[in-house]
Amino acid sequence: MLNFLLVPFARHLGFLRLFGYISFRAAGAAVTALLLTFLVGPIIIRALRRNRVAQVVREGTPTSHASKSHTPTMGGLIIITATIIPTLLWARLNNRYVWICLIVMLWMGGIGFLDDFLKLRQKARHEENHGLIERYKLAGQIALGLALGIYVWQFPLSALPGASTTLPFYKYLLIVPLSPAFAWLYVLFVTFVMAGSSNAVNMTDGLDGLAAGLVAIAALTFAGFAYVIGRVDLSRFLGLFYMSGAGELTIFCASVMGACIGFLWFNTYPAEIFMGDTGSLALGGALGAIAVMLKAEFLLLFVGGLFVAEMVSVIIQRYVFKYRKRRYGIEYARAHRVFLRAPLHHHFEMKGWPESQVVVRFWIIGILCAFLAFSTLKLR
Repeated sequence: MLNFLLVPFARHLGFLRLFGYISFRAAGAAVTALLLTFLVGPIIIRALRRNRVAQVVREGTPTSHASKSHTPTMGGLIIITATIIPTLLWARLNNRYVWICLIVMLWMGGIGFLDDFLKLRQKARHEENHGLIERYKLAGQIALGLALGIYVWQFPLSALPGASTTLPFYKYLLIVPLSPAFAWLYVLFVTFVMAGSSNAVNMTDGLDGLAAGLVAIAALTFAGFAYVIGRVDLSRFLGLFYMSGAGELTIFCASVMGACIGFLWFNTYPAEIFMGDTGSLALGGALGAIAVMLKAEFLLLFVGGLFVAEMVSVIIQRYVFKYRKRRYGIEYARAHRVFLRAPLHHHFEMKGWPESQVVVRFWIIGILCAFLAFSTLKLR
């Protein structure tokens, strides 16, 4: 919005030309998001405490987490607010990339909010804290994925075919369905990416500051890719497909990063507030949408390597346990788990790592994943 309001006056005030540069606006969005969390964070935390909106500790988590049952949750409201407002301020509002990511974030955040609300209501009624039934939550994620896949297919955002994607390490390689009939496979692929990314971040949100820090790293990485893909000169130099308008996603990514870093002020150990499913599903959906918009779905495996590892650990634990239970009995299955506890971060907690140590070490691995993703820019 600021771009439209201020750039026309640049002929009179030369410094206003800065608002025409994506790099300047991205920095402004990140700072605005960071400061906004400091402003709205305490207000939301006080409101949640006043209404006794406290964390529901997941079944099966380490006993050391029992003390967290009185910590406010739904902190994702802080992140969503601190992402949307700076994006609207600093991005071009005629850009479809930006609006799609904002809609996805709000939709996924709404599903998470409903899940958190139901858990809290069930807790107040002394019922089992299941929250939103899993198949209903998945139905909401699948519906969004299908809608996004169909829209991108039918209304391409750039000169590239809508139903297409790229592969890391390959220069100018575009994967397109053999015929229009197979384009539905792309829609299903987008649905899988959206559901997988949102659930992966949700699984990772189990320790103070873990998910917020990793998403900030991933958002910064995608900001770099969005900036490069949105410039003719840099994309050509690095062997990437140029996508007109994609550069505006840099502002959205910067807002997500700033919001997550600001949220860490309240969420770092010992946390004053948790993001809850409201935040984790919204952030996971945002990362998935960015990857789809940039046609970098496979790059998401590198950028979010730890999210993938967390999700895979849960899948392996669940299905191996079911297999061994069916074949050898419940006692054998319990005694021979693949991980001491899933998701993966709880496994290392059970091995004796302090919570803060697990978080910082996972952040370090997340930074290594970002470096690996950036290496694909030249290894082509």
